[in-house]
Amino acid sequence: MKKNDLAVFELERDGFKLKLQKGAGEQTVFAPVAITPAAMPLPSAPQAATAGGTTQPPPPAPPKSEPLKDVVSPMVGTFYRAASPESPAFVEVGKSVSEESVVCIIEAMKVMNEIKAETSGV
Repeated sequence: MKKNDLAVFELERDGFKLKLQKGAGEQTVFAPVAITPAAMPLPSAPQAATAGGTTQPPPPAPPKSEPLKDVVSPMVGTFYRAASPESPAFVEVGKSVSEESVVCIIEAMKVMNEIKAETSGV
């Protein structure tokens, strides 16, 4: 197998099926990165009125942010947040990106494809 650079060899007897597959030499394998969604704060329970009949004023509304834009992959594949398990993520939540910022890698058919933000913002 080493002499002919074979990576896969399968053989079935009765129905006779033979499969030989050449190896591509040394292959780099990336482990998938587990993605956990950001925890949403739980709404606090309404506070009971105190003995004086007063309640605390409601907290101020959060500042309005720009509408979110989805980054859609042009292909189906495996999502990688970083180039390798030891590397930092391409983009962190809340960080600003430019139109050319790489936000992830999509592996499709053994090819690593960089996906760019296509728009700037936070």
